[in-house]
Amino acid sequence: MKYRLLIVEDEKHLAFALEYNLSAEGYDVDVAPDVATARQLVSRSPDLVLLDVMLPDGNGFDFCREVRTAGVTVPVMFLTAKGSLDDIVRGLEAGGDDYVTKPFALQELMGRVKAVLRRRTWDGATRATAAPGAGAYRFAEHEIHWESREAFAWGRPASLTDLEFRMLRYFADNPGRVIPREELLANVWEVSPELNTRTVDVFMARLRRVFEREPAHPQHFLTVRGAGYRFVPKP
Repeated sequence: MKYRLLIVEDEKHLAFALEYNLSAEGYDVDVAPDVATARQLVSRSPDLVLLDVMLPDGNGFDFCREVRTAGVTVPVMFLTAKGSLDDIVRGLEAGGDDYVTKPFALQELMGRVKAVLRRRTWDGATRATAAPGAGAYRFAEHEIHWESREAFAWGRPASLTDLEFRMLRYFADNPGRVIPREELLANVWEVSPELNTRTVDVFMARLRRVFEREPAHPQHFLTVRGAGYRFVPKP
Protein backbone atom coordinates (compact mmCIF):
# COMPACT_ATOMS: atom_id res chain seq x y z
CA MET A 1 0.00 0.00 0.00
CA LYS A 2 1.33 3.43 -0.96
CA TYR A 3 0.47 6.21 1.45
CA ARG A 4 -0.44 9.76 0.46
CA LEU A 5 0.79 12.59 2.67
CA LEU A 6 -0.24 16.23 2.61
CA ILE A 7 2.34 18.83 3.71
CA VAL A 8 0.86 22.24 4.59
CA GLU A 9 3.91 24.50 4.86
CA ASP A 10 4.60 27.97 3.44
CA GLU A 11 8.38 27.95 4.01
CA LYS A 12 9.58 26.83 0.58
CA HIS A 13 12.94 25.35 1.63
CA LEU A 14 11.40 23.26 4.39
CA ALA A 15 8.48 22.17 2.20
CA PHE A 16 10.92 21.07 -0.51
CA ALA A 17 13.11 19.17 1.97
CA LEU A 18 10.10 17.39 3.47
CA GLU A 19 8.65 16.53 0.07
CA TYR A 20 12.04 15.25 -1.17
CA ASN A 21 12.74 13.05 1.86
CA LEU A 22 9.22 11.68 2.22
CA SER A 23 9.04 10.92 -1.50
CA ALA A 24 12.37 9.11 -1.18
CA GLU A 25 10.73 6.93 1.49
CA GLY A 26 8.12 5.89 -1.06
CA TYR A 27 5.22 8.15 -0.10
CA ASP A 28 3.03 10.09 -2.52
CA VAL A 29 3.31 13.70 -1.36
CA ASP A 30 1.15 16.77 -1.98
CA VAL A 31 2.28 20.22 -0.83
CA ALA A 32 0.03 23.13 0.07
CA PRO A 33 1.61 26.54 0.78
CA ASP A 34 -1.55 27.93 2.36
CA VAL A 35 -4.90 27.03 3.89
CA ALA A 36 -6.86 27.58 0.67
CA THR A 37 -4.79 24.99 -1.19
CA ALA A 38 -4.90 22.62 1.77
CA ARG A 39 -8.71 22.70 1.69
CA GLN A 40 -8.63 21.51 -1.91
CA LEU A 41 -5.98 18.80 -1.37
CA VAL A 42 -7.49 17.34 1.81
CA SER A 43 -10.39 16.18 -0.37
CA ARG A 44 -7.93 13.68 -1.92
CA SER A 45 -8.13 11.71 1.34
CA PRO A 46 -4.49 11.78 2.48
CA ASP A 47 -3.36 9.25 5.06
CA LEU A 48 -1.59 11.93 7.10
CA VAL A 49 -1.46 15.74 7.17
CA LEU A 50 1.76 17.49 8.26
CA LEU A 51 0.50 20.92 9.26
CA ASP A 52 2.28 24.17 10.03
CA VAL A 53 0.52 26.66 12.33
CA MET A 54 1.50 30.08 10.96
CA LEU A 55 0.28 30.22 7.36
CA PRO A 56 -0.12 33.24 5.05
CA ASP A 57 -3.92 33.04 4.85
CA GLY A 58 -4.85 31.47 8.15
CA ASN A 59 -3.96 29.45 11.20
CA GLY A 60 -3.17 25.73 11.32
CA PHE A 61 -5.09 25.28 14.57
CA ASP A 62 -8.20 26.75 12.98
CA PHE A 63 -7.78 24.61 9.85
CA CYS A 64 -7.46 21.44 11.92
CA ARG A 65 -10.58 22.36 13.89
CA GLU A 66 -12.36 23.05 10.59
CA VAL A 67 -11.64 19.63 9.12
CA ARG A 68 -12.58 17.89 12.37
CA THR A 69 -15.89 19.75 12.44
CA ALA A 70 -16.48 18.56 8.88
CA GLY A 71 -16.03 14.96 10.06
CA VAL A 72 -12.59 14.40 8.50
CA THR A 73 -10.68 12.00 10.76
CA VAL A 74 -7.34 11.88 8.92
CA PRO A 75 -4.40 12.01 11.37
CA VAL A 76 -2.90 15.49 11.73
CA MET A 77 0.68 16.07 12.85
CA PHE A 78 1.58 19.67 13.64
CA LEU A 79 5.05 20.83 12.56
CA THR A 80 5.64 24.26 14.02
CA ALA A 81 8.05 26.56 15.81
CA LYS A 82 5.31 27.36 18.34
CA GLY A 83 6.52 24.95 20.99
CA SER A 84 5.18 26.21 24.29
CA LEU A 85 3.06 23.88 26.42
CA ASP A 86 0.04 26.11 25.78
CA ASP A 87 0.58 25.80 22.02
CA ILE A 88 0.90 22.01 22.23
CA VAL A 89 -2.32 21.75 24.23
CA ARG A 90 -4.05 24.11 21.82
CA GLY A 91 -3.00 22.01 18.82
CA LEU A 92 -4.15 18.76 20.39
CA GLU A 93 -7.43 20.29 21.52
CA ALA A 94 -8.01 21.50 17.96
CA GLY A 95 -7.98 17.84 16.90
CA GLY A 96 -4.29 17.14 16.25
CA ASP A 97 -2.86 13.67 16.80
CA ASP A 98 0.79 14.61 17.27
CA TYR A 99 2.88 17.77 17.71
CA VAL A 100 6.48 18.17 16.53
CA THR A 101 8.35 21.40 17.21
CA LYS A 102 10.86 23.03 14.86
CA PRO A 103 13.73 22.56 14.53
CA PHE A 104 13.36 18.79 14.51
CA ALA A 105 15.64 15.90 13.56
CA LEU A 106 14.62 14.34 10.25
CA GLN A 107 15.10 10.83 11.65
CA GLU A 108 12.73 11.58 14.55
CA LEU A 109 10.11 12.99 12.20
CA MET A 110 10.32 9.93 9.92
CA GLY A 111 9.85 7.70 12.94
CA ARG A 112 6.77 9.60 14.05
CA VAL A 113 5.30 9.49 10.53
CA LYS A 114 5.86 5.73 10.32
CA ALA A 115 4.24 5.23 13.73
CA VAL A 116 1.10 7.08 12.63
CA LEU A 117 0.87 5.14 9.36
CA ARG A 118 1.57 1.83 11.09
CA ARG A 119 -1.38 2.48 13.41
CA ARG A 120 -3.60 3.14 10.40
CA THR A 121 -2.42 -0.09 8.74
CA TRP A 122 -3.18 -2.20 11.79
CA ASP A 123 -6.53 -0.49 12.36
CA GLY A 124 -7.48 -1.01 8.72
CA ALA A 125 -6.50 -4.68 8.90
CA THR A 126 -8.70 -5.08 11.98
CA ARG A 127 -11.67 -3.59 10.14
CA ALA A 128 -11.04 -5.75 7.05
CA THR A 129 -10.92 -9.04 8.95
CA ALA A 130 -13.76 -8.41 11.39
CA ALA A 131 -16.87 -10.52 10.97
CA PRO A 132 -19.98 -8.56 9.94
CA GLY A 133 -21.85 -7.36 13.00
CA ALA A 134 -19.00 -8.35 15.34
CA GLY A 135 -17.24 -6.09 17.77
CA ALA A 136 -20.12 -3.95 19.06
CA TYR A 137 -19.35 -2.59 22.52
CA ARG A 138 -21.80 -0.82 24.81
CA PHE A 139 -21.36 1.17 27.96
CA ALA A 140 -23.87 3.51 29.59
CA GLU A 141 -25.94 4.94 26.73
CA HIS A 142 -23.16 4.62 24.16
CA GLU A 143 -22.42 2.08 21.45
CA ILE A 144 -19.13 1.50 19.66
CA HIS A 145 -18.62 -0.57 16.51
CA TRP A 146 -14.90 -1.31 16.34
CA GLU A 147 -14.95 -2.95 12.90
CA SER A 148 -16.67 -0.04 11.12
CA ARG A 149 -15.14 2.73 13.25
CA GLU A 150 -18.60 4.03 14.19
CA ALA A 151 -19.45 5.52 17.56
CA PHE A 152 -22.81 6.59 18.93
CA ALA A 153 -23.14 8.73 22.04
CA TRP A 154 -26.69 8.87 23.42
CA GLY A 155 -27.90 7.47 20.09
CA ARG A 156 -26.23 10.17 18.00
CA PRO A 157 -23.20 9.60 15.72
CA ALA A 158 -19.92 10.75 17.28
CA SER A 159 -16.93 11.54 15.10
CA LEU A 160 -13.72 10.10 16.56
CA THR A 161 -10.22 10.18 15.14
CA ASP A 162 -8.15 6.99 14.79
CA LEU A 163 -6.24 7.80 17.98
CA GLU A 164 -9.43 8.44 19.92
CA PHE A 165 -10.77 5.06 18.78
CA ARG A 166 -7.51 3.35 19.76
CA MET A 167 -7.53 4.99 23.17
CA LEU A 168 -11.18 4.08 23.72
CA ARG A 169 -10.48 0.47 22.67
CA TYR A 170 -7.55 0.24 25.07
CA PHE A 171 -9.74 1.39 27.94
CA ALA A 172 -12.52 -1.01 26.91
CA ASP A 173 -10.01 -3.89 26.93
CA ASN A 174 -8.81 -2.88 30.42
CA PRO A 175 -11.92 -1.88 32.40
CA GLY A 176 -11.42 -0.89 36.02
CA ARG A 177 -7.62 -1.06 35.86
CA VAL A 178 -5.50 1.99 36.59
CA ILE A 179 -3.47 2.62 33.43
CA PRO A 180 -0.38 4.83 33.69
CA ARG A 181 0.09 7.59 31.12
CA GLU A 182 3.34 5.94 30.05
CA GLU A 183 1.51 2.74 29.18
CA LEU A 184 -0.98 4.62 27.01
CA LEU A 185 1.83 6.45 25.20
CA ALA A 186 3.68 3.19 24.55
CA ASN A 187 0.68 1.09 23.49
CA VAL A 188 -1.75 3.58 21.93
CA TRP A 189 0.57 6.24 20.48
CA GLU A 190 3.50 3.83 20.09
CA VAL A 191 5.94 6.55 21.07
CA SER A 192 8.45 6.97 23.85
CA PRO A 193 6.83 7.33 27.27
CA GLU A 194 9.07 10.37 27.71
CA LEU A 195 6.77 12.35 25.40
CA ASN A 196 5.00 15.25 27.11
CA THR A 197 2.28 13.65 29.21
CA ARG A 198 -0.16 16.49 28.52
CA THR A 199 -0.83 14.67 25.24
CA VAL A 200 -2.73 11.96 27.11
CA ASP A 201 -4.49 14.51 29.31
CA VAL A 202 -5.86 16.34 26.28
CA PHE A 203 -7.11 13.13 24.65
CA MET A 204 -8.85 12.16 27.88
CA ALA A 205 -10.59 15.53 27.84
CA ARG A 206 -11.67 14.88 24.24
CA LEU A 207 -13.22 11.52 25.17
CA ARG A 208 -14.97 13.09 28.15
CA ARG A 209 -16.51 15.78 25.97
CA VAL A 210 -18.03 13.06 23.79
CA PHE A 211 -19.12 10.45 26.35
CA GLU A 212 -19.61 12.21 29.69
CA ARG A 213 -22.74 14.18 30.58
CA GLU A 214 -20.61 16.44 32.76
CA PRO A 215 -17.04 16.36 31.43
CA ALA A 216 -15.80 18.30 34.46
CA HIS A 217 -17.22 15.56 36.70
CA PRO A 218 -16.58 12.33 34.78
CA GLN A 219 -18.19 9.04 35.73
CA HIS A 220 -16.47 6.76 33.20
CA PHE A 221 -13.06 8.22 32.33
CA LEU A 222 -11.45 8.89 35.70
CA THR A 223 -8.14 10.45 36.64
CA VAL A 224 -6.26 8.64 39.39
CA ARG A 225 -4.00 11.34 40.74
CA GLY A 226 -0.33 10.44 40.50
CA ALA A 227 -1.05 7.06 38.91
CA GLY A 228 -2.91 7.42 35.60
CA TYR A 229 -6.45 6.78 34.42
CA ARG A 230 -9.22 4.27 35.00
CA PHE A 231 -12.18 3.45 32.76
CA VAL A 232 -15.40 2.52 34.59
CA PRO A 233 -18.09 1.21 32.19
CA LYS A 234 -20.70 0.97 34.99
CA PRO A 235 -20.16 3.60 37.69
